Amino acid sequence: MGTSETSRFVRLRVDLVVEIEDSVALTGAALQRIEEEAGESGSDGGSGAGAHGMTAEERIHAITAVQQDEAEALAYLVDPFDLVHGVPGVDLAQASWSSEEIDYDPDSPDWRLGVDDGGEDNGTGED
Repeated sequence: MGTSETSRFVRLRVDLVVEIEDSVALTGAALQRIEEEAGESGSDGGSGAGAHGMTAEERIHAITAVQQDEAEALAYLVDPFDLVHGVPGVDLAQASWSSEEIDYDPDSPDWRLGVDDGGEDNGTGED
């Protein structure tokens, strides 16, 4: 397949498992981000959710969500744009992400690195 026939779009899948070591710090950082973004809502050129029209109702919902759920707090702080920002020749076309609490057993074969849900190698070279 020649260059003119290949897609210019690439789906990059990243699956992270993180351990929350300090939920108070995590929640506090998420709440601070919400407040910062709410403060940007009236400024020109802000990039946070407030700059994109976060209403007072949305702000209250975000605060409640991050206070009740560590996964929500983490999702509020993680931005897929940061993964590719600064990579030469790449422009983020679309992104979605979510987080959820899981039961994690690092010894389980279900958590083997480099294999997606379909059992295929993700280019890591691992079996």
